[in-house]
Amino acid sequence: MDYQFKDIEKKWQEFWALNHTFKADNQSDKPKYYVLDMFPYPSGAGLHVGHPLGYIASDIFARYKRLKGFNVLHPMGYDSFGLPAEQYAIQTGQHPALTTEANINTYRRQLDQIGFSFDWSREVRTSSPDFYKWTQWIFMQLFNSWYNKAADKAESIEKLVKHFEQNGSAGIDAVCDDEILTFSAAEWKAFSHNEQQSELLKYRLTYLRESTVNWCAALGTVLANDEVKDGFSERGGYPVEQKKMMQWSMRITAYAERLLQGLDKIDWPEPLKEMQRNWIGKSTGASVRFQIFEAGNQSSDFIEVFTTRVDTIFGVTFLVLAPEHELVGSLTTPEQKTEIDAYIAQTKKKSELDRMADAKTVSGAFTGSYVINPVNGEKVPLYIADYVLAGYGTGAVMAVPSGDQRDYLFAKHFNLPIVPIMDIQNIETEADPTKEGRYINSDFMDGLDYKEGTAKVIAFLEEKGQGKAKINYRMRDAIFGRQRYWGEPVPVYFNEGLPYLIDEKDLPLVLPEVDKYLPTETGEPPLARASNWKHPEGQYEHSTMPGWAGSSWYWYRYMDAHNDKEFASKKAIDYWKDVDLYIGGSEHATGHLLYSRFWNKFLVDIGLGIEEEPFKKLINQGHIQGRSNFVFRLIDAEGRGTNTFVSHGLIKQYKTSELHVDVNIVDNDILDIDKFRAWREEYKDAEFILENGKYICGVEIEKMSKSKYNVVNPDVLVERYGADTLRMYEMFLGPLEQSKPWNTNGIEGVFKFLRKFWKLFHDEQFNFRVSDAEPSKAELKSLHKIIRKVEEDIERFSFNTSVSSFMIAVNELTDLKCNKKSILQDLVVVLSPYAPHICEELWVLLGNGAGSLSYAPYPKFNPEYLIEDEFSYPISINGKTKMNLNISLTLEPKAIEDFVLASADVQKYLDGKAPKKVIVVKGRIVNIVI
Repeated sequence: MDYQFKDIEKKWQEFWALNHTFKADNQSDKPKYYVLDMFPYPSGAGLHVGHPLGYIASDIFARYKRLKGFNVLHPMGYDSFGLPAEQYAIQTGQHPALTTEANINTYRRQLDQIGFSFDWSREVRTSSPDFYKWTQWIFMQLFNSWYNKAADKAESIEKLVKHFEQNGSAGIDAVCDDEILTFSAAEWKAFSHNEQQSELLKYRLTYLRESTVNWCAALGTVLANDEVKDGFSERGGYPVEQKKMMQWSMRITAYAERLLQGLDKIDWPEPLKEMQRNWIGKSTGASVRFQIFEAGNQSSDFIEVFTTRVDTIFGVTFLVLAPEHELVGSLTTPEQKTEIDAYIAQTKKKSELDRMADAKTVSGAFTGSYVINPVNGEKVPLYIADYVLAGYGTGAVMAVPSGDQRDYLFAKHFNLPIVPIMDIQNIETEADPTKEGRYINSDFMDGLDYKEGTAKVIAFLEEKGQGKAKINYRMRDAIFGRQRYWGEPVPVYFNEGLPYLIDEKDLPLVLPEVDKYLPTETGEPPLARASNWKHPEGQYEHSTMPGWAGSSWYWYRYMDAHNDKEFASKKAIDYWKDVDLYIGGSEHATGHLLYSRFWNKFLVDIGLGIEEEPFKKLINQGHIQGRSNFVFRLIDAEGRGTNTFVSHGLIKQYKTSELHVDVNIVDNDILDIDKFRAWREEYKDAEFILENGKYICGVEIEKMSKSKYNVVNPDVLVERYGADTLRMYEMFLGPLEQSKPWNTNGIEGVFKFLRKFWKLFHDEQFNFRVSDAEPSKAELKSLHKIIRKVEEDIERFSFNTSVSSFMIAVNELTDLKCNKKSILQDLVVVLSPYAPHICEELWVLLGNGAGSLSYAPYPKFNPEYLIEDEFSYPISINGKTKMNLNISLTLEPKAIEDFVLASADVQKYLDGKAPKKVIVVKGRIVNIVI
């Protein structure tokens, strides 16, 4: 029978599901290997052909590792909380759980039909109470912890309380709020309960603070930076403004140095590691206090700045505050209030990313106040500008226009002084101020180099109590609250304005029912709509957790997915330890991948995790871009679009407009006219100006998007060519890490290859027929070349080159007319990670029982079969090549001559005549003259 891929694939997908073929054991004598994909958000659109790219690669690797004798954990689940489901609920009134369930069912069907070897017994969904119970539990552990700098790890809040009871605040070196109290043990004990809890909140790893957030009034929620583009929400395009709100935050900054150092110990793409290094932003410098100037008075108030170039402090000619800095209101004079208020309102319309990116536009406003430079006593004007952010450093910048391009442009714009600092500095040529040079305009610094000058200034500031050396990190604490419905409830209630954890026995705190999925009329989050949803001792938190909460630990849950006693057992964690291979997009570099490293380090600190880093090796798969097609509408004399369409090769002869057309009704850039007419009602009477009887579409490579009609549904391709063809074709498109355009036109070649592979096992009438005969050297050589090649390619994740090699191997074996079982059986195993369905079927046909080949041993490569001990000599008769003969390279010319003349094929040409001359060039050619 010919290659019936539909029947074969359905049969084996059912077999794998029924027999739990890919279920992993939590204990095994085999070495463990944990292969993980970044789990998807189940959108209503389902999968397009770009989504499975990483999944196919990880599946090939997982299947290969099983063949190599590993106990492989390869799970899948769904990151199923999210704003899209909530927005749909707002529009339709349908509960997000219902749409999420429907979307998951679509994803599961599509994933199953591509033949992934997932251990579905461990499926997780972040929106399931069974899962988010443990997300809430981890939040509680963070709330009950603080970061001890001396121990360089998180410790229990009870240990901090004991220290306060015995020693007061003395001797505590913690990552905490800036404004903490100094107290003795007696004073601590004298504090009221509320006073103690308020002080402890300044130390907890998750805490409440007023933060500047991206507030989208139309969506009624805070948005992450990556959800905002050009001042508008990425979803819906609604205006977003900067707003101060009381929010839950997490002290990821406590782990800044460990997050930075850990990057040197993991096998991740260097560009991604560099993105995290830049995001963490470690800087060595100094903290400096600029006293606020009050005429006639010695003010004790000050503005603190962090600078990496404290040696340039003599060149400070103005200070800049972030518009949202807490001191702006009190430092704005009445004369400047109107201008300052207008500027702040303007700034609110920009996202932080926009403010950081806009390096060319100069804007700001003068507060009317001044500060005092601590090293020379000079009065310095105080401005606000949107290029300074409240959350970065101290929200204040000392401006040295002779040493910084942005400060220079600001000074020029506002006609402020520019004081040179070093004789090598020149802002116009942007000379490097850290090079050897001589300070000028200051007796204090005159003649010192960069290092000497820096050390002297810091010593001077420390002596005066107006500064000190400091290491700073650009990274800020992570905001951990969203004013949404469809997210994890925070397991907290409030009593007298202070947060308290609910009892662990009451977990999970389940999402309540609400009448609408919108904020209340008074602006409170949707959870405030819930009736009879109140803790016995106070009011529950109405914000929910952000989208990254569940994804920050989910790989642990796969280790022990059904444990209702703990988030994962110690036994399971001890066995699986960490993820060996993680595949996903680089767009998660400063979100999920950073937060998950943070949570993992915390879990290690409290004795629940083992490995400091959660993901040993990470691969960022490239994107598959869409191949858009266009039709060309004819424009009439009045400039109106007609219902006539001009083929691409003729458009220069007409005036036309370009329209996207659904790529699924285009084959090899030729439009199916009947399907086009049926595609949209407006085109049912469309007419066409053809070329050579066909309508040729235009082509362009773009992002795959529904709006461009270039989304290719894998369902269509699986139906037409089969899952094995789709799997191999996606790998064949190019290197995994690179982005590449999708072109359905090339898939036919991969389908033909699989049919050719199938024919190796069958005769001309498609009867299964293989031989037990001993294989030839040529057949063994072809087999062992592919064994080695595929092994090397998979180990270095070069999947596209393997596909090419498979094609070469099958062509060679076809030419050799090979049907030897010993050759073909090993070839089936080698190909099976790429095309598992066809290989499973052939494995059984080869007589290996009714089971799966998933755990068969990978064939052992034998280098001896690749040693060249024969040469295919071209045999020429009177100078014309007639044939090739394989002759041992060990034979000398006379023996070669005898071997050739004994050949029956050569004797046919000689026709009983003796040759006049035989010329043998060893290892090159044999020429017979007759």
